[in-house]
Amino acid sequence: MQIVSLTTDYGTKDYYVAELKASILLGKNDFSILDISHQIDRYDIIQAAFYLNNTIKSFPDGTIHIVAVNCNYKRKSRYICFKKNEQYFIGPDNGVYSLIFDDLESTDVYIVTPPENGNSSVNAIFSHAAAYIGHGLAMDEIGPKAENINTKLKIQPVVTSNQIRATIIHVDHFNNVIVNLKKEFFERVRNNRRFELYYKPNDPITFLSKDYGEAGIGDILAFFNSAGYLEIALNMDNAATMLNLSKNEMIQINFY
Repeated sequence: MQIVSLTTDYGTKDYYVAELKASILLGKNDFSILDISHQIDRYDIIQAAFYLNNTIKSFPDGTIHIVAVNCNYKRKSRYICFKKNEQYFIGPDNGVYSLIFDDLESTDVYIVTPPENGNSSVNAIFSHAAAYIGHGLAMDEIGPKAENINTKLKIQPVVTSNQIRATIIHVDHFNNVIVNLKKEFFERVRNNRRFELYYKPNDPITFLSKDYGEAGIGDILAFFNSAGYLEIALNMDNAATMLNLSKNEMIQINFY
């Protein structure tokens, strides 16, 4: 049974998610639909890319991923689909996929032509493309090849010989703070030196933990999580709230 994953900023209060799922099943009734998240902050393609990038490796070949975030990004929005690493992707051409794949411009990307029944709603367009893929039709039957696509620049840490300045990109359900700094990059810049991690006017963190179990309840800790990102947390407490940290703020790491 082919999986269709959904990542949207629709929320769960309204009927929009149900409408999208019904539309997908109307096109092919044996899809298995799996929700990645419908709580993406409104129009936040960076957060959508973060969620999908950390989950696609867990899906089997042939999965269809639909991103419905910031769908009406301009007056005449267009929608694209492509195949990458044996999985399929459908979504708006607003740059969200360029935040996941560095080489997307070298990939064959197709513009989704609205269905012939005249329904040009976003959900109808997405389900139309999913049905074509699910029925094994060629990608070029979904629409013409895109001559160019929208791309966005990733927010990258700023590095000097003795410092890294990184950005908080996510606050999770447990109020833990996720920073756009991967372990391999950190260790390469660190080069076995000691460090001090500064976040707002608080005492710096000077060592990395392996997990939550190395800190007492309510104690602060920093570690690289299962996705490889730097995480700042308070064990069994609310780090973002208690430390007054929020998305898009900067943290600083000094090496000596």
